[in-house]
Amino acid sequence: MSQEKDTIENELRRQARERRDARRAAASNASVKDAAGNPPASGTTGTDGDPAAPANRASKSEAVRLLASLLAPYKCLCAATLVAMLFDLSGMLLIPTQLSMMINVAITTHDASEFMAHGVLMLVAALCGSIGYITSTWLASRLCANVGRDLRMRVYRASLDFSAGDFSRFGTGSMITRTLSDANVVQQTLLMAILMILPVPIMCAISVGLAFSIDTLMGWVLLTVTVATIAVSLVSVFATAPIFTRLQGFIDSMNARLREAITGVRVVRAFGCEDETRERLDETFSAYADNAIRVNMVFAATDTLAFFLMNAVESLVMWLGANRVGVHAMQIGSISAIIEYAMLILFFLMMAQFALISVPRAMACLDRASEVLRFVPEIRDAETCVSLPAPLARLEAGAKGEVAAAAPEDAAPAPIEVARFDHVSLCFSDADEDTLHDLTFSIRRGEVTAIIGNTGSGKSTIAKILLRFNDVTSGKLLFEGIDVRDVAQAELRSRIAYVPQKAWLFSGTIAENLRHGRADATDEELWHALDVAQASFVRELPGGLNAPVTQGGTNFSGGQRQRLAIARALVRHADLYVFDDSFSALDFKTDAALRHALTTELAHAAQLVIAQRVSTIHDASQIVVLKDGSIVGLGRHDELMQTCDNYRAIAESQLRKEVSHE
Repeated sequence: MSQEKDTIENELRRQARERRDARRAAASNASVKDAAGNPPASGTTGTDGDPAAPANRASKSEAVRLLASLLAPYKCLCAATLVAMLFDLSGMLLIPTQLSMMINVAITTHDASEFMAHGVLMLVAALCGSIGYITSTWLASRLCANVGRDLRMRVYRASLDFSAGDFSRFGTGSMITRTLSDANVVQQTLLMAILMILPVPIMCAISVGLAFSIDTLMGWVLLTVTVATIAVSLVSVFATAPIFTRLQGFIDSMNARLREAITGVRVVRAFGCEDETRERLDETFSAYADNAIRVNMVFAATDTLAFFLMNAVESLVMWLGANRVGVHAMQIGSISAIIEYAMLILFFLMMAQFALISVPRAMACLDRASEVLRFVPEIRDAETCVSLPAPLARLEAGAKGEVAAAAPEDAAPAPIEVARFDHVSLCFSDADEDTLHDLTFSIRRGEVTAIIGNTGSGKSTIAKILLRFNDVTSGKLLFEGIDVRDVAQAELRSRIAYVPQKAWLFSGTIAENLRHGRADATDEELWHALDVAQASFVRELPGGLNAPVTQGGTNFSGGQRQRLAIARALVRHADLYVFDDSFSALDFKTDAALRHALTTELAHAAQLVIAQRVSTIHDASQIVVLKDGSIVGLGRHDELMQTCDNYRAIAESQLRKEVSHE
C-alpha cells in the first residue's frame, strides 16, 4: 500500500510539473502579445545583423500606437492647438517682414503714411502672435495634462488586475516609476514637442521661402544653415537616445533601493548595516550620475556649436547682404529681415533640440507603460461568468439573534456549504513542488472552520485562493456550489470579508477606513461593528469616527489596528468571513470576548479562522491541521488531541509556554 501511495504521489507531482511548465509557456507567450492579441514581430535578424532590431522596432511602434490612442479622444483639442500655433507663428514672422519694409520706406521714399501703415501692421502682428502663443500654450498644457492623467489611470487600472505573481514580474519599485515618473516624463515631453518641435517645420519652410522671395543667394544661405543645424541636432539625439533608455532603468533601481532602505531602516540600524546600505545606494546613484554626465557632455558640446552657428550666420548674412545691397540685388532693410529669419530658425531648432533629447526617454517610458497594458494577467474572469445565488442578509443587530431575509421569496436558498475544497492543489509558477496538495474540506454556514499549522504550511495561501489572488492548479474550489473560476472576481470578493494577516489601514479617518467594507454604511452600523470588534477605544478618541488615521495605521497599536481591520470586515454583508491570523496581537481576554461576539454576530455566515494559537480555535466546529501544504488532521479539538500527532504537539508546546510564563 505504501509503495502504491508513493507511486500515485509521484504521478501527481509529475502532472503538476507538466501543468506548471505549460502555464509558464503560456504566460511567456501571452506577455508579449499586444492588446489586440497580435504576436510580436518576428525575431529574424534585420539587415543590420542585430537580432534585437526587430524587437526595438516593434516596441517603438507599440509606443507610437499607445500615444495615438491617448491623443485620439482629444482630436478637437489638438486641432484648436494647431490653429492657435499658426496664429502665433504668422504674427512672429510678419514682424521682421514689416520692420524691413519700414526701414526701406524710411530710407527711400520717406512716406510717413506708408511708414505708419507698416507700423500698424506690426502692432496687429504682435497682438495676433501674443494671443496665439498664450492660447496655444494653454491648450497644449491642457491636452498634455489629460494625456498624462489617462496614461497613469490606464497603468494603474491594468495593475489592479494583476495577481501577486504578475506584480512580482515587474516589481513594486518599477510599477511606482511606471505609474508616476514615466507618465510625467511622457506628459512633459509631449508638451515640449508641441511647443518646440511642431513649429519647427512650419517656421523653417516659411522663413526660407521668404528669404528666397527677397534674394536667391540669401535663401540658399538660410537653407544650408537650417540643414546643418538639423544634422547637428539629430546626431546629438541619436547619441544620447540609448543612454536615456538606460537612465529609466537606473531610476527603477534607485526607487527600489531607497524604498528598501527607508522601509527597513530599523533593521539596518539594529544590525549595524549602515555602511553596507550606504555603499549599495552610492553604487546605484553613481551609475545614474555617470550616465547623466555623459548626456550632459553631449548637450554642452551641442549647445556650444549651436551658439557658434548663430553668430557665424549673423556675420555671414551681414557680409553677403552688404555685397548684395551694393550691387542693388536687395534693399538694405531686407538684411534685418534675413537676420531675423535666421535667428528665428536657429532659435526654434535649438529649442527643438532640447525637446528632441527627451523624446527617446519618453518613447522608453511609453514602451514600459505599453508592457504593462499589453500584459495578459494570470487570473482573468471567464468569458461567460456565472452569477452566485442571492446572498442572505446579515443580522440587523447582533443581539437580536435573527436573520433578515434580503433575498426575494422566489430566489433559490443560499446553500449551507459556502465553500468547498475538492482535492485542491496549488503550485506557484516559480516553484518546483505544490504549496498546497490535495485539500478536501468544506466551510459551512453558521460554523467556524479553523486552520492551524506550522509556519510555512500554507495557511494564508488558502485565504488567497478563496479570494482568487491565485488560481488552483488542480481540483476544484467551489463557492456556494460554483467553481470560483466561473465567477466574476468582483462578485466573488463582494461576498467575502477578509481581514489580512497584516492589518493595513489607509490614511484618512476611521470612518473612511471602515466604509471600505461597505461604502453606504451608516454611522450606527459603523459603531455597531466597532463594538462587536471590541474597539471601544474609538469612543474615547477626539473626533470618534472622524479621528485621523495615518498611512498603515501607524498611530495605533498592533492590537488596535487588528480590531479596526476586523470592524471593517464586519461592516460588509458577506457570506464568508476570513480572519487570517487576525487575533494574534490581542490579549486572551479581548480574544475571548471578540470570538464570543462574533459567534452571535455572524450566525448567518461562515467563518474561516487562520490562527497559530490553539486557544483561539479551541471551540471551532472543525479544525484543519496543515503540514507542508497537506491536511494531516480534520475534526474538533478533542478529536484531534486523540488522533492527530501534529495538532497535539502544537497544543502541548503552547500549553508548556503558558505554564512557564505563569
